[in-house]
Amino acid sequence: MMEKITEKLLLEKGTPKTNKLEQIKTLNLSKLGLQLQDLPVKLLSRLQSLERLDLSGNRLQKFPKNLELPVLSFLDLSDNQMEDVTTLESLSALKELKMDDNLYITVSDNYKLMVLLPNLRIYNGKDISTNANHLRFVYSDNLRSRIVAVWEKNFRLPDPASAEKLSDLETKFVSAACKQVKFGPSSVSEFTRWRVGILAKEYLHSLTEPEEDSESKESDTEEKEVVKTPSKRKPQPDVDISPRLTPRKRLRADPPNSPAGESPRKSSLRLRPHTQSQTGSFPAKTNGSASTPTRASRTNPKERSGKKDGRASLETDCYTMPLFKTSSRIQHPVSLKPLHVLQCHSKQDSSEDFSTQLWACAFQPQLDSSDGGGGSCLVATCGGDSVCVIDCETGMVMKKYKVPGEEFFSLAWSTVMMSRGPKASAQSCAVLAAGGKRGIVKLIHPRNNVAYGEFRASRKALSVLRFNQQKENFLFTGSYDNKIVMWDIGGIDSQYNFKVVQLLSLESSTTPLHIVLPPSSNPRLLSACEDGLFCYNTQLGTSSSTKSRSMDMEITFPIYDEEEEDLEYHTVDGMSFLDDDLVASKNYTHSCIYLWSWSKTVAQRPDKKNRTVCAVILAELQWAKTKIPYLALNTCPGRGYIVCGDDKGRIWTYHAANLQKKGYKPGKPILPTDVLEWPAPTRKGLGSLEGPSINTVAMDPELSYMVALSDKNMVIIWKREESA
Repeated sequence: MMEKITEKLLLEKGTPKTNKLEQIKTLNLSKLGLQLQDLPVKLLSRLQSLERLDLSGNRLQKFPKNLELPVLSFLDLSDNQMEDVTTLESLSALKELKMDDNLYITVSDNYKLMVLLPNLRIYNGKDISTNANHLRFVYSDNLRSRIVAVWEKNFRLPDPASAEKLSDLETKFVSAACKQVKFGPSSVSEFTRWRVGILAKEYLHSLTEPEEDSESKESDTEEKEVVKTPSKRKPQPDVDISPRLTPRKRLRADPPNSPAGESPRKSSLRLRPHTQSQTGSFPAKTNGSASTPTRASRTNPKERSGKKDGRASLETDCYTMPLFKTSSRIQHPVSLKPLHVLQCHSKQDSSEDFSTQLWACAFQPQLDSSDGGGGSCLVATCGGDSVCVIDCETGMVMKKYKVPGEEFFSLAWSTVMMSRGPKASAQSCAVLAAGGKRGIVKLIHPRNNVAYGEFRASRKALSVLRFNQQKENFLFTGSYDNKIVMWDIGGIDSQYNFKVVQLLSLESSTTPLHIVLPPSSNPRLLSACEDGLFCYNTQLGTSSSTKSRSMDMEITFPIYDEEEEDLEYHTVDGMSFLDDDLVASKNYTHSCIYLWSWSKTVAQRPDKKNRTVCAVILAELQWAKTKIPYLALNTCPGRGYIVCGDDKGRIWTYHAANLQKKGYKPGKPILPTDVLEWPAPTRKGLGSLEGPSINTVAMDPELSYMVALSDKNMVIIWKREESA
């Protein structure tokens, strides 16, 4: 006769021995002839500490739906009559599951379990991490791309949209997607239809309520708020505009529902002109003037040294940064030539997409041979709903990662340790963090084509990500809720398990635009914001280490003295260290780049009342006159270079080693070493394309390559020419 499940029975069958259900960690209910109706959900829900549960040898056809056991990591359901595995979805912490000897379990059911249980690693005694990650990321993203194609071909949102119309639309769309999307082997067709149904609903939901994150459901009820995310920089009108803009980058009128697409994977020659990724070829050399950069020549910088905006005469126009130390290998300026122009972030891989804006790029850090090496020619770029990893030499997109409904604003590389079991030593691997509109940080291991995890960093959009070079598993995230948070993302094991811990929160008055860490081990952080440049102490181990901190001091600039009621220069929209002490920064609407001393600036110590110090300026560099904000500069310490693009597709370069012998003269900016003209790529039937705004620039440590991202969906790769 079947034994009834009571509190007394649970206490008898559980360990450790206790008189409270809440303290039981292991429970054996095997071979009791139990059926679904014999498992009282209310009573079992009290087992909040239960880690291991044995239900083998019973007659269960389903698991109790919505039974939440928050720390259950092991479940044995072998030798039952299970038919419906979807009822296990509530066991989100489950890592190991046994389902042997359930005659009605199919291959499709096995696949469902891998998707439904995000932490499942061991299934029927076998490690299924690789297959599970493939299903969760690669397979699902391929299905999403096909679902989007069905939508764009046959459906559109009703106008006006009523609840009844949306419900009817959902029924028709999901049905059409399940019928039309064909992918994968026939043995898992039932799983594919089931998964398509779920993903189609999620996609439609992202179109009707794009601000609510459908991919990352948090248990905290506060996460269920629908928070409006900020737009990026607005298109700049032809008429004069107020220089005081909110720290938001440009968002054109394109809908946010970028198509789904591939998981990280190799793209076979996505970059050529007729495969809709490369913008076009470069025109023959012309004699266009500097005032018309859209027709500028693709000449060697040496050939353009006489131009007004080209390389300046070093003897008459250049001044020095006396504190900058040069080495023999950076005494001479480099020569750069355009190599590739790509459109790898296009919506639907369309060559007509000149609206997707690209926001951040960074070169993969060099690794030892154990991880493949060759990191210096691989660059990651982000914009729209995708992150790409590009080989600069070949111009090939090696990996591409897409998240439908996301808009990526920032990314950052680091190296973390990957453990390989007790008998193997850990190895370092390059990981990529990317985030944007949804406030979620995606963690990717590009070499293995694995997007291995994510975590929510903010309920609002992320504006900037930055790893600590001294402690490489420490990640800083800046967000539109005016906060900078420091996280420890830890390492990973061979199954890509990881743990993220919040370490510190820094309060800002406005959205952080850039986060810069001094190269030394000094626990300071610089945050460039819309209303100024601020310095924070990030030292851990103090009594306030887990509390929110406000800024220690504000660094001001001489240009502030020239401000008027309708003209402010506080926005610092570009900043980077050139060496251990020298900082390059620029203030929005001011047509120069400041070079200043970090050590001399902080040595002044702020006044206790106003906490401000003025940057100790060493030099000013002439830059473009523009009212377009957030055109970020960058530096290459290894070659002593400062680089910044402008709103006409030009790239202004400054070779620090040439600025040596004369002191800084206020009011007389130093001319650039070279201004690289917009390469004016052409596409058949369209002619040359006008120079776009260059949102950001990145260089590898040796300046073998330089990559520029534009607001018109173009990645421009330049290569250093070796001197004869």
